[in-house]
Amino acid sequence: MTDYAIRTDLADMDLDLVHEWLSTDAYWSLGRSRAAVGTAAEHSLNIGVFTADGRQVAYARVVTDHATFAWLCDVYVDRDHRGRGLGKRLAAAVAQLVDELGVGRTLLKTRDAHEVYAGSGFVPVPDPAGWMIRTPPV
Repeated sequence: MTDYAIRTDLADMDLDLVHEWLSTDAYWSLGRSRAAVGTAAEHSLNIGVFTADGRQVAYARVVTDHATFAWLCDVYVDRDHRGRGLGKRLAAAVAQLVDELGVGRTLLKTRDAHEVYAGSGFVPVPDPAGWMIRTPPV
């Protein structure tokens, strides 16, 4: 089994690779520009999973105010490394990171990976009717 390391330094992230993953294979971000990936990463906490030889094989991003709220997004595991628990490791690393910050609420949205996040304490939103969203006019 390959040994993996979690890193959180933005300088370690291969944002060209992350852009490729997100813009071509992630249903929530198809077509996202490289500039948008870079700007988002610069203004977020970044978590990467790396092989022993330093190759990045997974990524997650956390948008947060570092005090009260966080949003886990852009979680992606390279197709060749899926099925090895890396999504769960990313979720656990994020939970530890936001707990260390003292953040009281972390949200995420997924259409198909609920079991990946449940092990790190994520549960369905208790009152979804109270949530609202704004999107820019087209």
